[in-house]
Amino acid sequence: MQHGAGTLNWIKLLFLGMIWGASFMAVSVALADVGPVTIAAARIAIGALSLLTILRVMGLHLPPINTGTGRLIWLSALGMGMFSNAVPFALLSWGQTYVASGFAGVCMAVVPLFVLPLAHLLVPGEAMTLRRSIGFLTGFAGVLVLIGLDALSSAGTDFESLARLACVGAALCYAIGAIVTRLAPSVNMLSLSAAALICASVLIVPVALLQEGVPSLPEARPMMAILYLGLFPTALAQILLVQIARSAGPAFLSTVNYQVPVWSVLFGALLLNEAVPPQLFAALALILGGLLLSRAPRRRAGVAS
Repeated sequence: MQHGAGTLNWIKLLFLGMIWGASFMAVSVALADVGPVTIAAARIAIGALSLLTILRVMGLHLPPINTGTGRLIWLSALGMGMFSNAVPFALLSWGQTYVASGFAGVCMAVVPLFVLPLAHLLVPGEAMTLRRSIGFLTGFAGVLVLIGLDALSSAGTDFESLARLACVGAALCYAIGAIVTRLAPSVNMLSLSAAALICASVLIVPVALLQEGVPSLPEARPMMAILYLGLFPTALAQILLVQIARSAGPAFLSTVNYQVPVWSVLFGALLLNEAVPPQLFAALALILGGLLLSRAPRRRAGVAS
């Protein structure tokens, strides 16, 4: 297992932030024709089928379940499927039905702040030092600058308070999922990713059918949005987050959530002709500064990182 971030993990982190940033736009498009829990179930099922297909083509297998280590791997996959996929996807899809614009993006920036104390307690080498704390807070300040305080104003819709709690709950789920991923036993990362999405599918598909029934075939645009959600922010993202969390740690992985609002704004401007907020570049400087500060290497022995 590799320790520290490294150039490859930084590239993976940036790409992960990009595809996750586009997912909010895709969920909004899909909500025009599909229920929120069905969106979560569909993207997870598509992601699981995609990874199972890749496993078969590559001649790989799912983790065994008839050994003690295998059962522990599947238990970890269940935790990952629940906290990194099924629950947060459903909470965010439902929350985006009610909350004011930008609130979900702000909540994703809270993930590193949840991860920091959890990793400090549970993951060796992830101590909550002063420099890391300042870096995380700097990045979070950048997100607040980007979104603007007016994004937190009430939209006056029903269930808005519960929807806000749902978005915060999703952020906490992602933090727990990152810790579970890092602590999972050593196993092929693609197999672990597929196992996690299978577990998530088993958890969320029955709930979607009970709550929203068998969905009718959506229109072309929502269908394309769901396919994107299943293939990229779910299947590919699951592989990337496992690789990053296992090699660079959950605290490093959690900093991807500082990028998500930036990418979301950029995609909105490029694809939906939305205006770029004037504070974008100042926010980007704070976010990247916070990332660099929180992950800066040791200067000399005895200096905390």
